[in-house]
Amino acid sequence: MLWISSCAAAEDPYMTRALQLMSETPLIDGHNDLPWQLRMRFNNELNKVDLNTLDTTHTNIPKIKEGRLGAQFWSAYVPCESQYKDAVRQTLEQIDVVHRMCQKYPETFMFATSSHDIMTAFSMNKTASLIGVEGGHSLDSSLGTLRLMYQLGVRYLTLTHSCNTPWADNWLVDTGADPSEHNGLSAFGKQLIAEMNRLGMLIDLSHVTQAVMHQVLDMSAAPVIFSHSSAYSVCPHKRNVPDDVLRRVNETRGIVMVNFYNDYVTCSKTANLSDVADHFDHIKKVGGAGIVGFGGDYDGVGRLPEGLEDVSKVPKVVAELLRRDWSDVDVKAALGNNLLRVLSYTEGVRDGLRDKSPDDVPIPYDEVKNTCRTSYQTLNTGAVHSLSTLGLLLTLALHAVIT
Repeated sequence: MLWISSCAAAEDPYMTRALQLMSETPLIDGHNDLPWQLRMRFNNELNKVDLNTLDTTHTNIPKIKEGRLGAQFWSAYVPCESQYKDAVRQTLEQIDVVHRMCQKYPETFMFATSSHDIMTAFSMNKTASLIGVEGGHSLDSSLGTLRLMYQLGVRYLTLTHSCNTPWADNWLVDTGADPSEHNGLSAFGKQLIAEMNRLGMLIDLSHVTQAVMHQVLDMSAAPVIFSHSSAYSVCPHKRNVPDDVLRRVNETRGIVMVNFYNDYVTCSKTANLSDVADHFDHIKKVGGAGIVGFGGDYDGVGRLPEGLEDVSKVPKVVAELLRRDWSDVDVKAALGNNLLRVLSYTEGVRDGLRDKSPDDVPIPYDEVKNTCRTSYQTLNTGAVHSLSTLGLLLTLALHAVIT
């Protein structure tokens, strides 16, 4: 990808090298909440906003170009308060706004759903635009909804946000603020992991408990992602990833995409560029350069490190890693090659399961019964009987990818 060099690059050999590497390998960011800002500020009415001139968000088109953003997972997020109410509708509207954003600015964005699409967009000097749904409450505990969202282009699901779902515990359980309801994943939660493998949808473990992290790592045939989490040993916040999990992510060839939110970087209100680079260094030291990525969380947080105030500043992180003696190969891995590997492998798992029928066993009604839900299903059906097949399915998928 060809970009105009900045004056700063001429003054800093590390920045010059950073921009060169970013012209060869796409910067792929795991999480950006611009769609939520479009909803909150403009009611998703794109005719009322111009992303070329919008200056009240961390993200706009000039900042994207200056930041050399090769690919972005745009977050389709709706609050936990929508759970059991209108979460599905609101999430569909967030998916829709990403599609419309790509349609309105085709010279900047290319809608993408695959590793191949990312590289195609990069070759065209466009930002590949993928979708991640942030929070399992957006599914309303429906495998059918999961499948339809995949068909609409969603390529990762964050299993929880900051609330338990009827099938998974969220990170606040580990703080003691929320009670555990499932000891990690319920039977249906494990069923959903298998269906995500079958679809080829990335499993995002940001926002879940450590128990869920380990259960998914035990059973998933595809590598996992943490789309916007940092290192717990550097900042002991429960949204971050502990060292034992970092090692398991390495063993399973997944990725941890570093979050820039001050509270997750320094566990305080302030942070700087060097503090963010410390997380990259630690994750690389514990799990290897093959598990590191970028997950800035721009437009989803209120406090960002000094020097990283918006998406235009991300090349500074790349230059800092080079200043810390990261090799070109390791920097390119963190920029995008690691995520491309994870996505490609997940696509391979999907292809290995192409002959497997969709799982149509619903969550037991008693696990989702509430005053806002109707009961037009056989009440004695549920997920439990299908669990005996999960191990076989995942073994077959893994064998298909390896062979």
